[in-house]
Amino acid sequence: MKILITGVAGFIGFHLANKLFSKNFELLGIDNINSYYDLDLKKSRLKNLKHKISFYHIDIVNKNALKKFFQEHKPNLIIHLAAQAGVRYSINNPEQYISNNIVGFFNVLQCCKEFNCKKIIYASSSSVYGKKLKHKSKEIDDVNKPLNLYASSKVSNELMAHSFGQLIGLKSIGLRFFTVYGPWGRPDMSYYIFTKNILEGKKINVFGHGEMWRDFTYIDDIVNAIQKIVKVSDNIMFPKGTYSRIFNIGNNKPEKLMTLVNLIQKTLNIKAKINYLDYQIGDTIRTSANINELRSMINFVPKTTLNFGIPKFIDWYRNYHKINSL
Repeated sequence: MKILITGVAGFIGFHLANKLFSKNFELLGIDNINSYYDLDLKKSRLKNLKHKISFYHIDIVNKNALKKFFQEHKPNLIIHLAAQAGVRYSINNPEQYISNNIVGFFNVLQCCKEFNCKKIIYASSSSVYGKKLKHKSKEIDDVNKPLNLYASSKVSNELMAHSFGQLIGLKSIGLRFFTVYGPWGRPDMSYYIFTKNILEGKKINVFGHGEMWRDFTYIDDIVNAIQKIVKVSDNIMFPKGTYSRIFNIGNNKPEKLMTLVNLIQKTLNIKAKINYLDYQIGDTIRTSANINELRSMINFVPKTTLNFGIPKFIDWYRNYHKINSL
């Protein structure tokens, strides 16, 4: 089976390619290597994948280049992870989300239609749930009140995938990721910024006065789940008359933001200098995943606690950035 991973130089794409590498699959990867964050990190990921995938420097917004790729390689399964990430970046750079997340995703779906690819697994986000305060978010919950354009773009992806299913029988599985973290992570994420600034003796900005909650999900749990979904993708049941499924994929145990900050301080053995700030526009107060649907489908049980995952990230961070332990 030929599997195409879009956004393969990204955080999840990199780990997934490492996980899926085997004699059972032919792995293809595309990425536009944009400058949203450190290019050297993306290039280091690709270097690590050198003999595991066939990589092509392609932007999904470039319809002609994408069509040429599909025509030549004819992948059987698409795992679509390419997107413009970041809630706060969407406030001042909205056009990037329309271009990359909506137009780009449309181009991928059109290529599936034109070149007879019948299955796609794609990245959605916990951000689609908007302002959730107490209960765990379920896939059937209302997602019609997104708080930012990033979330809007992900809701749009889910609707587009559903439409293509009705029109051409494209089977789609959308994964609502909940705050993924771990080694080789994105430098724009809070845990990465906190670690960097604390090590450099700089202040860290803690929004919402540390009262936000996040369902932090370790990268290994994420890619293990996707691997299982790939294996059973031919047997996944879809609601009658549809071709699309949505699954939450989270740790099922939200943690307070200050728990993360305190754990990083403890692991580094350095006291942080903290600026406590109000919520930013577009911020979600709490994310919490109900994972019963995914558990029933693939027996998904996240195994990694924050107490294990953050030290693993910090070990990687010190090694990657060549910082000696105290």
